[in-house]
Amino acid sequence: MSKTVDYYFSPISPWTYLGHARFADMAQRHGAAVRVKPVDFGKVFPVSGGLPLARRAPQRQAYRMVELKRFRDHLRLPLNLQPKFFPAPADLAAQFIVAAGRAGGSAAAMRLAGALLRACWAEERNIADAETLAAICAEQGMDGAALAAAAQSDAVKAEYAGYTEEAVARNVFGAPSYVIDGEIFWGQDRLEFVERVLAP
Repeated sequence: MSKTVDYYFSPISPWTYLGHARFADMAQRHGAAVRVKPVDFGKVFPVSGGLPLARRAPQRQAYRMVELKRFRDHLRLPLNLQPKFFPAPADLAAQFIVAAGRAGGSAAAMRLAGALLRACWAEERNIADAETLAAICAEQGMDGAALAAAAQSDAVKAEYAGYTEEAVARNVFGAPSYVIDGEIFWGQDRLEFVERVLAP
């Protein structure tokens, strides 16, 4: 019996970027359904004990860079350790992903999420910019203008806010988090455990 994964993430998270393609492939191989749920972690951190990157202790910030390099090299993925457009507000990018999901389903939302993560972490593009977001949509074969309009709609904003509230209620505290049958797997380095649950 196939599983369903609730995928909570931020489109500007490097850890989400490092795991996204592997997770998408894993879900497809095992026939798992993915509910794509971008989250505003700026609202999650205050209630979960997390801190924005700039407010973390220097040793934690330094170790983050070590780990990013380790995983970049291990996974052989292009990744700029200090991208030009990071940090940046992620709300609009998240709303584009929600709009893509409403228009084209989970597959479209996953595809756009992957493109936006690559844009930030490998391509030096500003995913807080509406024109850049619309252009990336077009590159993915989507209607960038339509998604730009939908992304600003009350319905999409409400859905995005709902995912954030849901994440808090389910004790999600970091990105990416994969929730299967109520069990949280936090971090792209937990994908091996996710696969054990998804494998028949």
